[in-house]
Amino acid sequence: MRKIRELREEIDGIDQQMLELLDRRGRLASLIGEIKRERELTAFSPERESEIFSRIEGVESSLSREGLKAIYREIISACRRLQEPIEVSYLGPEGSFTHQAANQRFGSQADYKPIESIEDVFSEIDKGRCDYGVVPIESSLEGMVTRTLDMFIESSNKINGEIFLPVSHCLLSRVDMDSIRVIYSHPQAIAQCRSWIRRNLPGAEIREASSTSEAARIAVNEKNSAAIASSMAAAIYKLGIVEENIQDRGESYTRFLIISKNTVGKTGRDKTSIMFSIKDRVGALYEILKPLAAEGISLTRIESRPSRKGLWDYYFFVDFEGHEDDSRIKKTLEEVKENCVFLNVLGSYPRGEQA
Repeated sequence: MRKIRELREEIDGIDQQMLELLDRRGRLASLIGEIKRERELTAFSPERESEIFSRIEGVESSLSREGLKAIYREIISACRRLQEPIEVSYLGPEGSFTHQAANQRFGSQADYKPIESIEDVFSEIDKGRCDYGVVPIESSLEGMVTRTLDMFIESSNKINGEIFLPVSHCLLSRVDMDSIRVIYSHPQAIAQCRSWIRRNLPGAEIREASSTSEAARIAVNEKNSAAIASSMAAAIYKLGIVEENIQDRGESYTRFLIISKNTVGKTGRDKTSIMFSIKDRVGALYEILKPLAAEGISLTRIESRPSRKGLWDYYFFVDFEGHEDDSRIKKTLEEVKENCVFLNVLGSYPRGEQA
């Protein structure tokens, strides 16, 4: 049997080759960055990055698929930084689940900016103070985030991508579970963990905080207290993870959107989001959806929001599979537009995947 030292020497040789290849990859990425600047293209290319991750999914490896994706996420993030630093605003504060989603998509080499409200994330992009924004759009437990939908009525920002983040609440503290007397968290997180709290900490006092991150910040300084927050918040605020995955329901996700002023090219695995209003007559919505059904275009989401312009006047938001540059989608959208008061394509972007 070979000795550990011999195997480690072989690993050292492989590591050296990897470092040389990574350096070569970085130099090539820098050259691509120069071409992008000449053509006034952005460093972040969702369609190209989607292509890379799709290729990884088909590779047989001793490493897990998630492990490979995490490695490549950081390689891409570092190479993207060589082309151009990008600033990403997100619904904060630091350590929030939106921060975690942004980091999952852009990696550690982006510059992150926590923003207090969804409105202000959109405003940062509108005013050119940030390149990209990340906002929550729906939860499998709580439904749609209506404020995000409403902002698309007011803003010209485009959707560049979607991120699915598993809902994973942790109990964070500087003391062990037996010493916890008070638990802080956002009301939504408390509701999602109520049964676990009742079973494991029935005597603890529950106090609401403005966010899960704020709860973690409080727990750092208050004796015998804990917070329900993310693992990222634990790392940021130097709290121990007393218990992981304390949410009452296991398979739950929050979906986030990446927004910017840019549009995204085709990948072959795309989704398109549109917003429209319709004429006030019987069967109007049916007439809108009929061309989509006739072309066999798969709808993945339909929502409505009051326009605030008149009684029973609504905007509709529809997600469907395909890209606005596909000839079939173009033709269908032209037909749809004929029956709308107005129609706005919010963006075509690579479909996200639930982990």
